[in-house]
Amino acid sequence: MLERNVHEDVALLNELEPEAGRLYDRHDKVAQEWFPHDFIPYRLGRDFDKEPWTPDQPRLTGVAQTSFEVNLLTEDNLPSYHRLIHGMFGAGDGAWINWIGRWTAEEGRHAIVLRDYLTVTRNLDPVALERGRMTQLMQGYDRDTIDTLRGLAYVAFQELATRISHKNTGRYSQDPVADRIMARIAADENLHMVFYRDILGAALKIQPSRAVQAIVAEVLAFEMPGAGIPGFLRKAAAIAKAGIYDIRIHRDEVLMPIIKHWRIFELTGLDAAAEEARQRLADHLDKLEVSAKRFEQKMAAANGANPDRLVRSAG
Repeated sequence: MLERNVHEDVALLNELEPEAGRLYDRHDKVAQEWFPHDFIPYRLGRDFDKEPWTPDQPRLTGVAQTSFEVNLLTEDNLPSYHRLIHGMFGAGDGAWINWIGRWTAEEGRHAIVLRDYLTVTRNLDPVALERGRMTQLMQGYDRDTIDTLRGLAYVAFQELATRISHKNTGRYSQDPVADRIMARIAADENLHMVFYRDILGAALKIQPSRAVQAIVAEVLAFEMPGAGIPGFLRKAAAIAKAGIYDIRIHRDEVLMPIIKHWRIFELTGLDAAAEEARQRLADHLDKLEVSAKRFEQKMAAANGANPDRLVRSAG
Protein backbone atom coordinates (compact mmCIF):
# COMPACT_ATOMS: atom_id res chain seq x y z
CA MET A 1 0.00 0.00 0.00
CA LEU A 2 1.28 3.48 -0.88
CA GLU A 3 2.31 5.75 1.98
CA ARG A 4 -0.26 8.13 3.36
CA ASN A 5 0.35 11.39 5.23
CA VAL A 6 -2.11 10.71 8.04
CA HIS A 7 -1.52 14.04 9.79
CA GLU A 8 -2.22 15.97 6.58
CA ASP A 9 -5.31 13.89 5.84
CA VAL A 10 -6.76 14.39 9.32
CA ALA A 11 -6.18 18.14 9.09
CA LEU A 12 -7.94 18.22 5.71
CA LEU A 13 -10.88 16.15 6.95
CA ASN A 14 -11.31 18.49 9.91
CA GLU A 15 -11.19 21.54 7.64
CA LEU A 16 -13.77 19.97 5.32
CA GLU A 17 -16.06 18.82 8.14
CA PRO A 18 -18.41 21.85 8.02
CA GLU A 19 -18.85 21.39 4.26
CA ALA A 20 -19.39 17.66 4.76
CA GLY A 21 -22.12 18.54 7.25
CA ARG A 22 -23.78 20.90 4.79
CA LEU A 23 -23.64 18.30 2.02
CA TYR A 24 -24.97 15.62 4.35
CA ASP A 25 -27.94 17.81 5.25
CA ARG A 26 -28.58 18.49 1.56
CA HIS A 27 -28.45 14.77 0.84
CA ASP A 28 -30.84 14.03 3.70
CA LYS A 29 -33.39 16.45 2.26
CA VAL A 30 -33.40 15.03 -1.27
CA ALA A 31 -32.77 11.31 -0.70
CA GLN A 32 -35.94 9.24 -0.98
CA GLU A 33 -36.75 6.40 1.39
CA TRP A 34 -37.54 3.21 -0.49
CA PHE A 35 -38.07 -0.45 0.31
CA PRO A 36 -36.65 -3.36 -1.70
CA HIS A 37 -39.77 -5.50 -1.25
CA ASP A 38 -41.86 -2.92 -3.12
CA PHE A 39 -39.92 -3.68 -6.31
CA ILE A 40 -40.08 -7.48 -6.29
CA PRO A 41 -42.78 -9.46 -8.20
CA TYR A 42 -43.24 -12.06 -5.46
CA ARG A 43 -46.25 -13.52 -7.29
CA LEU A 44 -43.71 -15.15 -9.65
CA GLY A 45 -41.95 -17.00 -6.84
CA ARG A 46 -41.89 -20.79 -6.53
CA ASP A 47 -40.25 -23.05 -3.97
CA PHE A 48 -36.82 -24.19 -5.09
CA ASP A 49 -37.00 -27.43 -3.10
CA LYS A 50 -40.02 -28.45 -5.20
CA GLU A 51 -38.89 -26.89 -8.47
CA PRO A 52 -35.10 -26.48 -8.67
CA TRP A 53 -33.56 -23.84 -10.91
CA THR A 54 -32.83 -24.91 -14.49
CA PRO A 55 -31.10 -22.97 -17.30
CA ASP A 56 -34.28 -22.74 -19.37
CA GLN A 57 -36.15 -20.70 -16.73
CA PRO A 58 -34.58 -17.21 -17.05
CA ARG A 59 -36.25 -14.60 -19.21
CA LEU A 60 -33.05 -12.58 -19.20
CA THR A 61 -30.39 -14.03 -21.45
CA GLY A 62 -26.83 -13.44 -22.56
CA VAL A 63 -25.34 -10.07 -21.76
CA ALA A 64 -28.30 -9.01 -19.63
CA GLN A 65 -27.58 -11.92 -17.30
CA THR A 66 -23.87 -11.13 -17.33
CA SER A 67 -24.41 -7.49 -16.47
CA PHE A 68 -26.82 -8.27 -13.64
CA GLU A 69 -24.35 -10.80 -12.25
CA VAL A 70 -21.47 -8.31 -12.33
CA ASN A 71 -23.59 -5.57 -10.80
CA LEU A 72 -24.83 -7.78 -7.97
CA LEU A 73 -21.44 -9.28 -7.14
CA THR A 74 -19.98 -5.78 -7.12
CA GLU A 75 -22.66 -4.60 -4.68
CA ASP A 76 -22.08 -7.71 -2.55
CA ASN A 77 -18.63 -6.47 -1.55
CA LEU A 78 -20.06 -3.66 0.59
CA PRO A 79 -18.20 -4.82 3.74
CA SER A 80 -14.89 -4.16 1.99
CA TYR A 81 -16.09 -0.81 0.67
CA HIS A 82 -17.24 0.22 4.15
CA ARG A 83 -13.84 -0.67 5.57
CA LEU A 84 -12.09 1.42 2.93
CA ILE A 85 -14.46 4.37 3.22
CA HIS A 86 -14.02 4.36 6.99
CA GLY A 87 -10.26 4.16 6.52
CA MET A 88 -10.25 7.13 4.18
CA PHE A 89 -12.76 9.38 5.93
CA GLY A 90 -13.30 7.89 9.40
CA ALA A 91 -10.62 10.06 10.99
CA GLY A 92 -12.97 13.02 10.63
CA ASP A 93 -15.61 13.89 13.19
CA GLY A 94 -19.36 14.38 13.17
CA ALA A 95 -20.55 14.71 9.62
CA TRP A 96 -17.97 12.31 8.23
CA ILE A 97 -19.05 9.50 10.54
CA ASN A 98 -22.70 10.30 9.85
CA TRP A 99 -22.07 10.14 6.11
CA ILE A 100 -20.22 6.82 6.30
CA GLY A 101 -23.15 5.27 8.14
CA ARG A 102 -25.75 6.77 5.81
CA TRP A 103 -23.86 5.79 2.67
CA THR A 104 -23.37 2.23 3.88
CA ALA A 105 -27.02 1.84 4.85
CA GLU A 106 -28.26 3.12 1.49
CA GLU A 107 -25.80 0.98 -0.47
CA GLY A 108 -26.90 -2.09 1.48
CA ARG A 109 -30.34 -2.01 -0.15
CA HIS A 110 -28.84 -2.50 -3.59
CA ALA A 111 -27.65 -6.08 -3.18
CA ILE A 112 -30.87 -6.93 -1.33
CA VAL A 113 -33.18 -5.81 -4.13
CA LEU A 114 -30.98 -7.24 -6.89
CA ARG A 115 -30.69 -10.66 -5.30
CA ASP A 116 -34.37 -10.82 -4.45
CA TYR A 117 -35.30 -9.91 -8.03
CA LEU A 118 -32.92 -12.40 -9.61
CA THR A 119 -33.99 -15.17 -7.21
CA VAL A 120 -37.76 -14.68 -7.43
CA THR A 121 -37.69 -14.37 -11.23
CA ARG A 122 -35.14 -17.20 -11.56
CA ASN A 123 -33.18 -15.04 -13.98
CA LEU A 124 -29.88 -16.34 -12.59
CA ASP A 125 -28.88 -19.55 -10.86
CA PRO A 126 -29.24 -18.81 -7.12
CA VAL A 127 -26.59 -21.39 -6.21
CA ALA A 128 -24.08 -19.75 -8.54
CA LEU A 129 -25.00 -16.33 -7.13
CA GLU A 130 -24.44 -17.48 -3.56
CA ARG A 131 -21.14 -19.10 -4.41
CA GLY A 132 -20.14 -15.91 -6.21
CA ARG A 133 -21.07 -13.87 -3.16
CA MET A 134 -18.98 -16.10 -0.91
CA THR A 135 -16.01 -15.80 -3.25
CA GLN A 136 -16.34 -12.03 -3.47
CA LEU A 137 -16.55 -11.47 0.27
CA MET A 138 -13.76 -13.88 1.13
CA GLN A 139 -11.55 -12.30 -1.54
CA GLY A 140 -12.56 -8.80 -0.52
CA TYR A 141 -11.62 -5.58 -2.25
CA ASP A 142 -8.69 -3.31 -1.51
CA ARG A 143 -6.88 -0.28 -2.87
CA ASP A 144 -3.20 0.59 -2.93
CA THR A 145 -3.83 3.73 -0.88
CA ILE A 146 -6.41 5.16 1.51
CA ASP A 147 -5.21 8.73 0.95
CA THR A 148 -8.21 10.98 1.53
CA LEU A 149 -8.00 13.03 -1.67
CA ARG A 150 -7.39 10.03 -3.88
CA GLY A 151 -10.24 8.25 -2.15
CA LEU A 152 -12.62 11.14 -2.78
CA ALA A 153 -11.59 11.30 -6.43
CA TYR A 154 -12.07 7.57 -6.91
CA VAL A 155 -15.50 7.33 -5.35
CA ALA A 156 -16.75 10.36 -7.29
CA PHE A 157 -15.89 8.70 -10.60
CA GLN A 158 -16.88 5.22 -9.42
CA GLU A 159 -20.34 6.24 -8.21
CA LEU A 160 -21.10 7.88 -11.55
CA ALA A 161 -19.77 4.87 -13.46
CA THR A 162 -21.93 2.57 -11.34
CA ARG A 163 -24.98 4.76 -11.86
CA ILE A 164 -24.63 4.54 -15.61
CA SER A 165 -23.88 0.82 -15.59
CA HIS A 166 -26.96 0.09 -13.49
CA LYS A 167 -29.22 2.35 -15.52
CA ASN A 168 -28.10 0.90 -18.83
CA THR A 169 -28.36 -2.66 -17.54
CA GLY A 170 -32.01 -2.01 -16.76
CA ARG A 171 -32.60 -0.54 -20.20
CA TYR A 172 -30.85 -3.42 -21.93
CA SER A 173 -32.86 -6.04 -20.05
CA GLN A 174 -36.13 -5.01 -21.74
CA ASP A 175 -37.84 -6.06 -18.51
CA PRO A 176 -39.92 -3.24 -16.96
CA VAL A 177 -39.41 -4.64 -13.45
CA ALA A 178 -35.64 -4.80 -13.87
CA ASP A 179 -35.58 -1.37 -15.46
CA ARG A 180 -37.46 0.12 -12.51
CA ILE A 181 -35.12 -1.53 -10.00
CA MET A 182 -31.99 -0.36 -11.77
CA ALA A 183 -33.33 3.18 -12.15
CA ARG A 184 -34.00 3.26 -8.40
CA ILE A 185 -30.49 2.07 -7.57
CA ALA A 186 -29.01 4.51 -10.09
CA ALA A 187 -30.78 7.39 -8.35
CA ASP A 188 -29.02 6.46 -5.10
CA GLU A 189 -25.66 6.24 -6.84
CA ASN A 190 -26.17 9.65 -8.38
CA LEU A 191 -26.75 11.31 -5.02
CA HIS A 192 -23.68 9.58 -3.62
CA MET A 193 -21.64 10.84 -6.57
CA VAL A 194 -22.86 14.39 -6.00
CA PHE A 195 -21.74 14.29 -2.35
CA TYR A 196 -18.25 13.07 -3.23
CA ARG A 197 -17.93 15.35 -6.25
CA ASP A 198 -18.86 18.43 -4.26
CA ILE A 199 -16.76 17.65 -1.18
CA LEU A 200 -13.73 17.21 -3.43
CA GLY A 201 -14.68 20.46 -5.13
CA ALA A 202 -14.33 22.09 -1.71
CA ALA A 203 -10.98 20.35 -1.20
CA LEU A 204 -9.76 21.80 -4.51
CA LYS A 205 -10.15 25.26 -3.00
CA ILE A 206 -8.12 24.30 0.06
CA GLN A 207 -5.34 22.20 -1.49
CA PRO A 208 -5.64 22.67 -5.26
CA SER A 209 -2.28 21.25 -6.29
CA ARG A 210 -2.50 18.16 -4.11
CA ALA A 211 -6.12 17.58 -5.13
CA VAL A 212 -5.32 17.83 -8.85
CA GLN A 213 -2.54 15.28 -8.47
CA ALA A 214 -4.93 12.95 -6.63
CA ILE A 215 -7.60 13.31 -9.32
CA VAL A 216 -5.15 12.59 -12.13
CA ALA A 217 -3.74 9.57 -10.32
CA GLU A 218 -7.22 8.10 -9.98
CA VAL A 219 -8.24 8.80 -13.58
CA LEU A 220 -5.10 7.10 -14.89
CA ALA A 221 -5.43 4.08 -12.59
CA PHE A 222 -9.23 3.77 -12.61
CA GLU A 223 -10.86 0.37 -12.51
CA MET A 224 -14.29 -0.70 -11.36
CA PRO A 225 -14.52 -2.32 -7.91
CA GLY A 226 -15.85 -5.50 -9.52
CA ALA A 227 -12.57 -6.07 -11.36
CA GLY A 228 -11.77 -8.99 -9.05
CA ILE A 229 -14.84 -10.98 -10.13
CA PRO A 230 -13.74 -14.22 -11.85
CA GLY A 231 -13.84 -13.72 -15.61
CA PHE A 232 -14.32 -9.97 -15.21
CA LEU A 233 -12.38 -8.96 -18.33
CA ARG A 234 -14.41 -11.28 -20.53
CA LYS A 235 -17.66 -10.13 -18.94
CA ALA A 236 -16.68 -6.45 -19.18
CA ALA A 237 -15.91 -6.91 -22.88
CA ALA A 238 -19.38 -8.37 -23.48
CA ILE A 239 -20.96 -5.52 -21.50
CA ALA A 240 -19.01 -3.00 -23.59
CA LYS A 241 -20.03 -4.60 -26.87
CA ALA A 242 -23.66 -4.38 -25.74
CA GLY A 243 -23.30 -0.63 -25.18
CA ILE A 244 -24.00 -0.90 -21.46
CA TYR A 245 -20.62 0.47 -20.38
CA ASP A 246 -17.82 1.04 -22.86
CA ILE A 247 -14.82 3.29 -23.32
CA ARG A 248 -16.87 6.07 -24.96
CA ILE A 249 -19.27 6.12 -22.02
CA HIS A 250 -16.36 6.05 -19.58
CA ARG A 251 -14.66 9.04 -21.20
CA ASP A 252 -17.64 11.20 -22.16
CA GLU A 253 -20.19 10.39 -19.47
CA VAL A 254 -18.05 9.60 -16.43
CA LEU A 255 -14.69 11.35 -16.62
CA MET A 256 -15.50 14.49 -18.59
CA PRO A 257 -18.61 15.72 -16.69
CA ILE A 258 -16.82 15.58 -13.33
CA ILE A 259 -13.56 17.00 -14.65
CA LYS A 260 -15.48 19.88 -16.21
CA HIS A 261 -17.44 20.42 -13.01
CA TRP A 262 -14.19 20.77 -11.09
CA ARG A 263 -12.83 23.09 -13.83
CA ILE A 264 -9.53 21.23 -13.72
CA PHE A 265 -8.19 22.79 -16.90
CA GLU A 266 -9.09 26.30 -15.74
CA LEU A 267 -7.41 26.25 -12.32
CA THR A 268 -4.58 28.71 -11.76
CA GLY A 269 -1.76 28.88 -9.24
CA LEU A 270 -0.90 25.18 -9.33
CA ASP A 271 2.58 24.01 -8.43
CA ALA A 272 4.88 22.33 -10.95
CA ALA A 273 3.88 18.79 -9.97
CA ALA A 274 0.18 19.58 -10.39
CA GLU A 275 0.79 21.25 -13.75
CA GLU A 276 2.64 18.16 -14.91
CA ALA A 277 -0.19 15.96 -13.66
CA ARG A 278 -2.75 18.08 -15.47
CA GLN A 279 -0.85 17.63 -18.73
CA ARG A 280 -0.83 13.88 -18.17
CA LEU A 281 -4.58 14.07 -17.72
CA ALA A 282 -5.01 15.93 -21.01
CA ASP A 283 -2.84 13.38 -22.80
CA HIS A 284 -4.79 10.51 -21.25
CA LEU A 285 -8.13 11.96 -22.32
CA ASP A 286 -6.81 12.36 -25.85
CA LYS A 287 -5.71 8.71 -25.88
CA LEU A 288 -9.12 7.64 -24.60
CA GLU A 289 -10.74 9.60 -27.43
CA VAL A 290 -8.64 7.75 -29.98
CA SER A 291 -9.46 4.41 -28.36
CA ALA A 292 -13.16 5.29 -28.19
CA LYS A 293 -13.29 6.15 -31.89
CA ARG A 294 -11.51 2.92 -32.76
CA PHE A 295 -13.97 0.95 -30.62
CA GLU A 296 -16.94 2.71 -32.24
CA GLN A 297 -15.63 1.91 -35.71
CA LYS A 298 -15.25 -1.72 -34.73
CA MET A 299 -18.78 -1.81 -33.33
CA ALA A 300 -20.20 -0.11 -36.41
CA ALA A 301 -18.57 -2.72 -38.63
CA ALA A 302 -20.04 -5.50 -36.50
CA ASN A 303 -23.45 -3.88 -36.04
CA GLY A 304 -25.23 -6.57 -37.99
CA ALA A 305 -23.88 -9.18 -35.59
CA ASN A 306 -25.01 -7.22 -32.52
CA PRO A 307 -28.38 -5.60 -33.28
CA ASP A 308 -29.31 -5.37 -29.59
CA ARG A 309 -26.49 -2.96 -28.72
CA LEU A 310 -27.70 0.15 -26.89
CA VAL A 311 -27.31 3.13 -29.16
CA ARG A 312 -26.34 5.57 -26.41
CA SER A 313 -26.25 5.66 -22.64
CA ALA A 314 -29.22 7.15 -20.82
CA GLY A 315 -26.86 8.57 -18.20
